[in-house]
Amino acid sequence: MNFLELTQKRFSARKFTAEPVSQDDLDYIMECVRLAPSACNKQPWKFIVVRSNEYKEKLWGAYNREWFRTAPLYIVCMKDNTACWTRPEDAKAHGDIDVAIATEHLCLAAAERGLGTCWVCNFDPEVTHQLFASDNFEAVAIIPVGHTADDCVCTEKKRKTMAEITEEV
Repeated sequence: MNFLELTQKRFSARKFTAEPVSQDDLDYIMECVRLAPSACNKQPWKFIVVRSNEYKEKLWGAYNREWFRTAPLYIVCMKDNTACWTRPEDAKAHGDIDVAIATEHLCLAAAERGLGTCWVCNFDPEVTHQLFASDNFEAVAIIPVGHTADDCVCTEKKRKTMAEITEEV
């Protein structure tokens, strides 16, 4: 499958089977995350793999949706606020951008392996902070990962036209 086919295949999966994600698939996905680019190669991130029932139940407190509970594992994408490259001209920190790049590597690698994912950014940051954060780290996104259920369908992807998103000068 080429890259365009992979991006067409990936969608926000919101229903998973109970089948666990294999260690081989997880290792592949996380290697793709590890190789993601970041500003000045700072890699200001940590990715917490949540498999235990104890921590899954705690994580549900951050995003309490029925579909979310069907995922066999979650990856909490964390930003290290002390390690972000900052553009000197306007003091714009690039940590969120860097974590987003690595997180999309995660989602595309999972899709290549036949697994579903969904970006979850509408979570309670206080709950994730209590569970995983330190003074330096904060959660940027939570990604449920798993085998999509047979009745989990990709709704039509609504995308702007090429003319709406590009401009030549």
